[in-house]
Amino acid sequence: MNNNLSKIMVWLLVAIGLFTIFKNFDYRPRHSERYTYTQFMDDAKSGRIRRVDIQGDNIKVIPNQGLPYSLTSPGDIWMVSDLMKYGVQISGKPREEPSFLISVFVSWFPMLLLIGVWIFFMKQLQGGGKGGAFSFGKSRAKMIDTAKNNTSFADVAGCDEAKEEVRELVDFLRDPSKFEKLGGRIPKGVLLMGSPGTGKTLLARAIAGEAKVPFFHISGSDFVEMFVGVGASRVRDMFENAKKHAPCIIFIDEIDAVGRQRGAGLGGGNDEREQTLNQMLVEMDGFDPGQGVIVIAATNRPDVLDPALLRPGRFDRQVVVPLPDIKGREQILKVHIRKVPLSENTNINILARGTPGFSGADLSNLVNEAALFAARRNAFTVDMQDFEKAKDKLIMGPERKSIVMPDDERKNTAYHESGHAIVAKMLNKTDPVHKVTIIPRGLALGVTMQLPERDRYSMDKERLLNTISVLFGGRIAEEIFMKQQTTGASNDFEKATSIARDIVTRYGMSDELGPMIYTDNEGEVFLGRSVTKTVHISDYTIQKIDNEVRKIIDTQYAIALNIIENNKEIVEKMAMYLLELETIDAQQIDDIIAGNILKNEK
Repeated sequence: MNNNLSKIMVWLLVAIGLFTIFKNFDYRPRHSERYTYTQFMDDAKSGRIRRVDIQGDNIKVIPNQGLPYSLTSPGDIWMVSDLMKYGVQISGKPREEPSFLISVFVSWFPMLLLIGVWIFFMKQLQGGGKGGAFSFGKSRAKMIDTAKNNTSFADVAGCDEAKEEVRELVDFLRDPSKFEKLGGRIPKGVLLMGSPGTGKTLLARAIAGEAKVPFFHISGSDFVEMFVGVGASRVRDMFENAKKHAPCIIFIDEIDAVGRQRGAGLGGGNDEREQTLNQMLVEMDGFDPGQGVIVIAATNRPDVLDPALLRPGRFDRQVVVPLPDIKGREQILKVHIRKVPLSENTNINILARGTPGFSGADLSNLVNEAALFAARRNAFTVDMQDFEKAKDKLIMGPERKSIVMPDDERKNTAYHESGHAIVAKMLNKTDPVHKVTIIPRGLALGVTMQLPERDRYSMDKERLLNTISVLFGGRIAEEIFMKQQTTGASNDFEKATSIARDIVTRYGMSDELGPMIYTDNEGEVFLGRSVTKTVHISDYTIQKIDNEVRKIIDTQYAIALNIIENNKEIVEKMAMYLLELETIDAQQIDDIIAGNILKNEK
């Protein structure tokens, strides 16, 4: 704001100065052009002019009768002699010149203006303004002082183990002598690893808030520019500023943008990113641990980082910030609903159980979306129905009720989703069906939502195989009841094929190929494309892998087909209810399977 105001003031002064120059250059007096020179001479010849005052080109005429008037001389060299012949009194005055101050101002103002503008822009280039040309090498880290950082560990929930790992950093920043007298050395760098949205940045800020020290925040991408050497200069400047404000914390978000393993790119040893990384390694080796500068970095791709970053003396402490479990999700929800008025029927424990796999950011978005749903219906409190709508929106996508589907496509979607739901209900080791809808959501024309009953950290072979069968249920129902095949099952086939191939090549669950890995899960980016590295295997083995994948696909397809063939009446009934109600929940699905009549059946 101040920068914009200063620019406006500069241009305003320039405009005022130019206006003053032109105003003073144009010092010619204004004349009344009511009389022409010919008329004036005719009046003089007729004796109607008493006196004439001549000042440069200006002629002031005083007639015998009437008001004086002025006119401009056309340059008649015989005018004075003719007026004297006619008996007109003539007087002359010197040409009116501007004052000395105005003359000096007019003469020197353009030069002063140019000098002023030159000084202004030079200050901008040299860093006087934000983003100047010579400020490329300056650090872009934003410093948050202790007065503005009110974040504490109470604001971080769902990662108790991670908080315990970093709690001693707070004690060190408050009282370093407590560790130094015992010969202890606090880590120079701490690497926070975890999925996106788990609260890595919030945890780093909470450490600074608890310790009451300045917090420097920067992203890894802020170091890299097209000019070689700029990133290294910014690293140096950042550490210099941090040392001036020690004790403090430097937080580098998404450090994998600059800390990727060297030698794997296309730029070679002179690559700008690698020079930036080299400078960061040097700086972390160069400062004394007793200075109280701690570097905290965050990444969700620790596997791509350069090993030199992770060695002792640099980021020698790695803290995992995982997705929260049910207890952690409940704690996170309690943090985010502090300022949300809840109704009496809201149960935080049920919400935590119904959101497995949600990160802290997802749960924050869930609370916000629920509040928005409550506001749309002009409610004073947020209740469970708002949270359910918000959860459905986040998992399945927003409703697209404006789409007008033809009756045949709508009916096909109803059978498709019924097929998924029935196969999932009839198989063991599948996630319970939470809701089925034929209302288009996101990119899907219908959704069968399954939610696990508890947090799951591994998958057994039977559960993976049953998941493939559930995915085939939609296409099989289309073929049996609608006598057609549509493109709506393409995503189901993609997922099923991927699971089957992973069973054979990654998980070692194939009896034919045994417990071996036939592909590397990690991919590299080459020229903007993701490339999967494959283990060198023979053509014969590749053929065996394809045969095993095909065998799994055919077997699970047959299982799903048999379930739908044996439950045609249930699938038919569920499809009819979906066409009527558009959405049915888990209790209604159980009633349909049990043969009960739904309460809202017409």
